[in-house]
Amino acid sequence: MSKKPANKPQSATPHGITDRDTLRERARRNIEDGAITESYSADREEVIKLLNDALATEYVCVLRYYRHYFMAKGMLADAVKGEFLEHAQQEQDHAGKLAERIVQLGGEPDFNPDTLTARSHAEYKEGSDLRDMVRENLVAERIAIDSYREMINFIGDRDTTTKRILEEILAQEEEHADEFADLLDGWIGE
Repeated sequence: MSKKPANKPQSATPHGITDRDTLRERARRNIEDGAITESYSADREEVIKLLNDALATEYVCVLRYYRHYFMAKGMLADAVKGEFLEHAQQEQDHAGKLAERIVQLGGEPDFNPDTLTARSHAEYKEGSDLRDMVRENLVAERIAIDSYREMINFIGDRDTTTKRILEEILAQEEEHADEFADLLDGWIGE
């Protein structure tokens, strides 16, 4: 004979969890803010500024990678050019994610070409030869790694969506740095 489970009485909402009625009521306030609700605790303007600086960094990296892709020559150029092109496309994807998040936060992505290099963490270094191009891209990736890590730590749990986006970008920047470090480690000739 099977026993029917007893109906559990409605329990109180656990500590730290807002009750359903309050959630519903709060969602109707400031509806023009879209995804930004009262529970958002980061300084939106500061986060938008950080994201715009990261956006500038990504575009400077895109431009540097494309220059290196087109200017690469020498015995190893074909193999390395593929890395430059792939990384340019991935940095462009990062820029798109950052710009989209800026808009979600109620900001405007800053694509002003006159200020990109001034706002970018990474430098636009042309590189004198193929090895120098690889080295400069490794340096730029290391800069990006540190700047993304600092942004993640600064934002913490006050904006988990932005934190997750930055963590995804950071993981790919670390992969890029490893690839360039491996290229330099195995470099033959000059």
